[in-house]
Amino acid sequence: MANRLEGKVAIITGGNSGIGEGTGKLFAHEGAKVILMARREAQGRAVEAAIRDDGGEATFITCDVTVESSVNSAVAEAAGTYGAIHILFNNAGGGGRGHFPDEPTEEFNRVINVNLNGTFYVSRAVWPHIVKAGGGAVVNMSSLAAQRGASPRMHDEFGSTSSSYWAAKAGVDALTRYMAGVGGKDNIRVNGIRPGQIMTPGATRGTINDPDGGHHAFEKLFDLMQILPGPGYPVDVANLVLFLVSNESRFITGEIINIDGGVAAKI
Repeated sequence: MANRLEGKVAIITGGNSGIGEGTGKLFAHEGAKVILMARREAQGRAVEAAIRDDGGEATFITCDVTVESSVNSAVAEAAGTYGAIHILFNNAGGGGRGHFPDEPTEEFNRVINVNLNGTFYVSRAVWPHIVKAGGGAVVNMSSLAAQRGASPRMHDEFGSTSSSYWAAKAGVDALTRYMAGVGGKDNIRVNGIRPGQIMTPGATRGTINDPDGGHHAFEKLFDLMQILPGPGYPVDVANLVLFLVSNESRFITGEIINIDGGVAAKI
């Protein structure tokens, strides 16, 4: 099946690399006009050029999702670029350094801001445009950290992202369900995804350009818990996001779907 997003305009935050880049390329291949938003302009322009060289439509707009004024300006520019907005993938985010109770306040606030506040800022700015377009779909990036605990041994032997990341992603889950409840009357579906061991630049030790040489930062932990052998790749996540924003999932909203090789089913 092709052209599943024909005539749609999609915003992807964190669209300059990894899952955002892979999703942007897939959306464009399926007929969408893609707005890529990120802080790193050189990387974003490179993704924009790659999509255009492949025959797709894409525009990069510089945006820092942690700054309300930057978000509002970027979304206004996006709405004027292709005349509408139908799809939003809140992909921007990342983990932090430090663990409870030693994580510095500044680091906790930074991680909450980029993951949770950023999702809120962008969604709030984009929402009226999706309403105006007659409806659409939003996908929020969560994490397995939002739904599981960890024993001291797991932390000590395998490592973990920061306490702020766990808190932020749990907040994203709650926000996703809330947004879904609000969106129904305007034909806006809102779902979330929780990736596990996905080989992205931010989560990889080694080189992402060499899948056989790179390793996920928590590879040993995931390999212990997964049913399917890992790792996953950005395209695996992109395929799920495509399903959630296409008409194929028209009767699905308020769900948060794990894409993790079966971790939750094994523990």
